[in-house]
Amino acid sequence: MKQLYRVLPIVLSVGLFGCGNSNNATTTATQESANTNSPAVTESKDTFVSKLPDTAPTLKVAMTGDLPPFSFQDDYGNMQGTDVDSVRALGEEQGFKVEFYKETWQDMFDSVESGDRDLAISGISYKDDRNVKYGLSKPYFFNPATIMYLKGDLNIKGLEDIKGMKVGTLEGSKEEDTLKEMGSSVELFSRSTIFLAYEDLIQGKTDVLLYDLPVLQHIVKARPEHEVVLVPYEAADAPSAQQVVLMAKGNTELINTVNEGIAKLKEKGTFKEIEEKWLGVTKPAAETTEQAN
Repeated sequence: MKQLYRVLPIVLSVGLFGCGNSNNATTTATQESANTNSPAVTESKDTFVSKLPDTAPTLKVAMTGDLPPFSFQDDYGNMQGTDVDSVRALGEEQGFKVEFYKETWQDMFDSVESGDRDLAISGISYKDDRNVKYGLSKPYFFNPATIMYLKGDLNIKGLEDIKGMKVGTLEGSKEEDTLKEMGSSVELFSRSTIFLAYEDLIQGKTDVLLYDLPVLQHIVKARPEHEVVLVPYEAADAPSAQQVVLMAKGNTELINTVNEGIAKLKEKGTFKEIEEKWLGVTKPAAETTEQAN
């Protein structure tokens, strides 16, 4: 039997390559304002400066820009987050600059497929249908699906315990696929943003919320009004628990370049440093029950 990522529930007191323009190689912020439904985030000026020469190619990178800690905008419109740091590190390692474009979740995929963007990176998990339709990188970040519910009378240990409940999630997510597979045993409420799904939970419109652990951790730390329980339910070696970079199918050169960079950065420990920067040091499974400050 595979060992689950977290044994105990977490109680939180929420108390090259493509169509890039190499003649204007600059790292830019996105062109749109931040989603007003997003939780408050720490605001700071973007201090990143690429060490690459002006002649380095620039890749167009699609992100949602409203899904912390993966990607979000600060007060100055600059992209911030784990995936911002990750793709910048990949570029510095492999010799390309990046230019960020804020897209909706579905437009992010469509823009890569059409060739308007070179790649997308914004908390994208591996899915078999995505692997058929797009070019996916090797995994670079562990991102387990998780059940969130308000602390109280419920005592949920896994997916079996949510049968008969009203369950919220994000449209197009791996969690939505899981809930659809459960059929009529759950009442599914899919929303266009995870923050709307979170509000459904807080307002009592749903009983539980399913989504990616890092995002839920960020939400509960930003919303100190409620006490919730988080129950990750995916194994560490589950393909769907792996986060990937999305590229166009058949863009072999870019896929190979990104995969080579991922391998190098894993060896250097760069992704681990990025994870610790945004999420803190991961505790062993035996220490996962805690009160948040």
